[in-house]
Amino acid sequence: MAKRTLNRRQGWRVNKIQEERLARAAKREERTLEELDGGDLGPEQHGLVIAHFGVQVEVQTEDPEHSGQTYRCYLRANLPALVTGDRVVWRPGNQGLGVIVAQLPRHSELRRPDSRGQLKPVAANVDLIVIVFAPLPEPHANLIDRYIIAAEHAGIRPLLLLNKSDLLDPSGASRVHSLLETYHTLGYPLLEVSAYSGDGLEQLQAQLNDQVSVFVGQSGVGKSSLVNRLLPDTDTRVGALSALTGKGTHTTTTARLFHFPAGGQLIDSPGIREFGLGHVSVADVEAGFIEFQEHLGHCRFRNCTHEHEPGCALLAAVAEGHINPQRLASFKHIISGILSEQY
Repeated sequence: MAKRTLNRRQGWRVNKIQEERLARAAKREERTLEELDGGDLGPEQHGLVIAHFGVQVEVQTEDPEHSGQTYRCYLRANLPALVTGDRVVWRPGNQGLGVIVAQLPRHSELRRPDSRGQLKPVAANVDLIVIVFAPLPEPHANLIDRYIIAAEHAGIRPLLLLNKSDLLDPSGASRVHSLLETYHTLGYPLLEVSAYSGDGLEQLQAQLNDQVSVFVGQSGVGKSSLVNRLLPDTDTRVGALSALTGKGTHTTTTARLFHFPAGGQLIDSPGIREFGLGHVSVADVEAGFIEFQEHLGHCRFRNCTHEHEPGCALLAAVAEGHINPQRLASFKHIISGILSEQY
């Protein structure tokens, strides 16, 4: 059935109803916050945001006497938006509620544009971004490159993780390993695991210990399955691939932080199908292609498109085997997308 199109008056009415509902919800939250502020709040203490639920966040206390206890907390109106991984100063109240009074400085931040093009933090204080992909949905260099650029831009170390390695057939294995060899040659760490059989999970756990890590990747690559194997008590819902599209169905609805018994933390974030890069510049993309560095700026023409111009340093590097042709194609595709969004 075709989606119904609203006329101008109907659209205005729908927006007005939504605004009124939001205003009523904000009033309720404001009254609750006033009641908490007016009551007997406990002393200030440090905490860790382990999940975000609209106007509330779930905070885990770092007080040694109450280690591991969690509180649903409201935010003071003067605070910026918080995300999973933030460290905060908060005060406990009654009935498991609390109030966040300050946000502590972040040492890293993973951000991406939302549907309106506005930058939105998705995780804070991350040390390692684990880029998860699988034989199905079929991995594409362009998407992996986007994640690597995002990691380089945020100053977060990337780890490439091939999940569902047990599903590789001979033809698929040749194609995937050819793709992975490009990144291995560039020095990016790479692991192959299977959440189903358990192969490679010990090596993965060793990489995650003593780090704050975040899993990113398309829906359907098995991020939730990996979390369930690494942390059996989490019971993260697992979704199957869509039979129609071959893409994953979204199962994790909010980014949540988990603790490993041996140390370190994992943030399981919602699956996304394409990672927007509208918030980075052309220079940021160039920095994300590390093997391009010695060749950039040496083209004969200043406005070289790296397509067919004589004296193009990147095309010469491809011809000499210093740059993989797929990486150059991915680079040009990403640059073209960013420039088209700017104009």
